Amino acid sequence: MKTSYFAINGQHPDAVAICATVPNFYKGKRYKKLAPTWGIFKEWKESGNDTRYTERYIKEVLDKLDSAEVYADLGEDAILICYESSEKFCHRHIVAKWLKDELGIDIQEVSNGK
Repeated sequence: MKTSYFAINGQHPDAVAICATVPNFYKGKRYKKLAPTWGIFKEWKESGNDTRYTERYIKEVLDKLDSAEVYADLGEDAILICYESSEKFCHRHIVAKWLKDELGIDIQEVSNGK
């Protein structure tokens, strides 16, 4: 499993969008269980507070999911994608850390389209 973003891997056959909405060009798989709620997203856009976003995302989304089930649903070849570029804060990085903490799976960010 890897993480990336639409601009780099939005056309990859293993891409799985984990956000609430997707760009018009994206026709791939989606896994909305990992999407942040609109409330979390809206507060973050207004405040820019990454810490608060992380706290809310963990409590309101990840704490309600079974990490082993999520990993099984997605599969080991999945590339979890969202909008933000590799160097920017994004919930996919929180998901990667959660899966590492929960299951010991090391998930790398792919920033070159492979």
